[in-house]
Amino acid sequence: MRTTGEDAQTTELLIGGMTCASCAARIEKKLNRLDGVTATVNYATEKAQVSYGGGVTPDDLIATVEKTGYTAALPRPEPEEQHDSGARRLVVSAVLSLPVVLVGMIPALHVAGWQWLSLALATPVVFWGGLPFHRATWTNLRHGAATMDTLVSLGTLAAYFWSLVVLVAGTDAELYFEAAAVVTTFLLAGRWLEARAKRRAGAALRALLELGAKEVSVLRDGAEVRVPVGQLAVGDLFVVRPGEKIAADGEVTEGSSAVDASMLTGESVPVEVGPGDAVVGATVNAGGRLVVRATRIGSETQLAQMAQLVEEAQNGKAEVQRLADRISGVFVPIVLVVALGTLAGWLLAGGGASAAFTAAVAVLIIACPCALGLATPTALMVGTGRGAQLGILIKGPEVLESTRRVDTVVLDKTGTVTSGRMTLLDVVPAPGEDGDELLRVAGALEAASEHPIAQAVARAAADRGPLPAVDGFANVEGLGVRGTIEGRAVVVGRPRLVDAVLPPDLDDARQQAEDEGRTAIAVAWDGVARGVLVVADAVKPTSAAAVRQLKDLGLRPVLLTGDNAAAARSVAAGVGIDEVIAEVLPADKVDVVKRLQADGATVAMVGDGVNDAAALAQADLGLAMGTGTDVAIEASDLTLVRGDLRAAADAIRLSRRTLATIKGNLFWAFAYNVAAIPLAAAGLLDPMIAGAAMAFSSVFVVTNSLRLRRFAPLAENRAEDRAPTVEG
Repeated sequence: MRTTGEDAQTTELLIGGMTCASCAARIEKKLNRLDGVTATVNYATEKAQVSYGGGVTPDDLIATVEKTGYTAALPRPEPEEQHDSGARRLVVSAVLSLPVVLVGMIPALHVAGWQWLSLALATPVVFWGGLPFHRATWTNLRHGAATMDTLVSLGTLAAYFWSLVVLVAGTDAELYFEAAAVVTTFLLAGRWLEARAKRRAGAALRALLELGAKEVSVLRDGAEVRVPVGQLAVGDLFVVRPGEKIAADGEVTEGSSAVDASMLTGESVPVEVGPGDAVVGATVNAGGRLVVRATRIGSETQLAQMAQLVEEAQNGKAEVQRLADRISGVFVPIVLVVALGTLAGWLLAGGGASAAFTAAVAVLIIACPCALGLATPTALMVGTGRGAQLGILIKGPEVLESTRRVDTVVLDKTGTVTSGRMTLLDVVPAPGEDGDELLRVAGALEAASEHPIAQAVARAAADRGPLPAVDGFANVEGLGVRGTIEGRAVVVGRPRLVDAVLPPDLDDARQQAEDEGRTAIAVAWDGVARGVLVVADAVKPTSAAAVRQLKDLGLRPVLLTGDNAAAARSVAAGVGIDEVIAEVLPADKVDVVKRLQADGATVAMVGDGVNDAAALAQADLGLAMGTGTDVAIEASDLTLVRGDLRAAADAIRLSRRTLATIKGNLFWAFAYNVAAIPLAAAGLLDPMIAGAAMAFSSVFVVTNSLRLRRFAPLAENRAEDRAPTVEG
């Protein structure tokens, strides 16, 4: 964020009352007029990021927003009552509107006093249900602006008051209470769907902070005291037992172990640590007891800094202007002018006040953007529903525009292209040795170890048959394990742990494995090297097909990883990726995405780890593997539930199809208005016919959206997934 001086401070404001992207632009303009203030307002997240100085205070910022006609507050937990209120307003309006429509449209229900019943039921819908539209209209009119809310408010109020005047006067003119109630209810439904899609903003940050330890065992006067992690201070010594999360960033003072950082870094191989080594909070102690001196706590930890990265990436994402709102900047004023012109024209032509008002109301009702309000949410509902059946979760309309423009897809390696789990890939016995026996003996010894590499060997050995017993098991920290099996002194671990020299064949196998970024484990017993086991994070069997499908969509794949370059190149070659960016730190993944964007690329990012969360949020389109962390899923735009990378191609295809449907809906909704407004102004459509035509346009939009239910995955993906997925 740009600062305005050495004393500049930054803050975040929660903005309320915005109904379209033009509201965000208006608030941003007002804030930036203050001396020393630089502000960015994001309509999608309903937040403002503000850098301020020169004597300006947060209270001044809030006051400026409020003078503009909106609300502002410093960050606080989001009240669930707001969501309940929106749903309650929609449900009550729908329940009251249904009898109004039935009574108004079915002559057989015209019992004595039915008009007054319609008035009684429509009144709370128009005034209480439609209050958000009326309030927004008033706010915008005070600042010389008109939006879709303006048409909704004026159209429903005109239909309501015209009907009220007709009812009280006792004339035979048509009543339009049902049009006022139905338009209000439909638009409330659209707003509720939009609010539900935006509700998850900020969830990634909450999920990140949930990763941290909640309690910690601090050493006080030589004794362990269990305290909340918030009471931990820099310099405190705390104990981390096997399986526990490390409570804060620190330095190991006692003990040695393997630390599993996969939840934070996404990388599968644990890191061996001992006295003097640095450890990171939220990682897991996978081995022995550690005593750690806290060096960074609270907001200074790497976990908290990653949370800040996610927040900045979310707020820095380009704002998506709604197509309907952009067009409404011209459309709404034109409709208002046409309605007034219709009223004046009929009066000047001597057509009478009743005919003039009827034609003007018909213009407003025919122009009421009911179909426009349904165009996005109905297509989104059907598209996301179909996606959920296929293991694809789309988080809202904001993500769809990006899928059309994306030309580069960045794939995180671990857990996305690969399984994220260590796997035995090869058994290389020494000349004269039996490979099955080599694995049986090594697997038996490794089964007593909790190390992920050891567990990979043990799993592979157990799959081939029962394992012998082990006596005298010993763990040589950071090197391997020893023990006695069937009278043989067995050693399994790093080559330097094996006392015997590796023969040339085994040394060549070890060197080749390391050149490919894999881990080589030597096996020896009775002082003789017996073979080498090769372990690595295996490539998922579907990844090569997924990369090909992404290329077929016109995307350029890039492999991104924190692993070494040799391992990355080996994986990339196996799946058909030419471009590799390796040895990237978690914080630098965001910079890689930014650099690609600066070079003109529109970037999709696919990842599964916490370290991917900020990059997922920064990317133009973020896709999270459902088998990954909650943080990555919350920071993404699309979630691939099955953890199958092939679903990424189907997800982009579905998103593009949904976007095309939305645009088609919007086109026909506007085309209907453009064709019908002149007919209404000419008096050829009375408000009742206008209301029916408006309803037809809504039916058309919904029907068009329902075509998305027929979307199907690519044939090769569908063939393998037919059994476990719902094809609906």
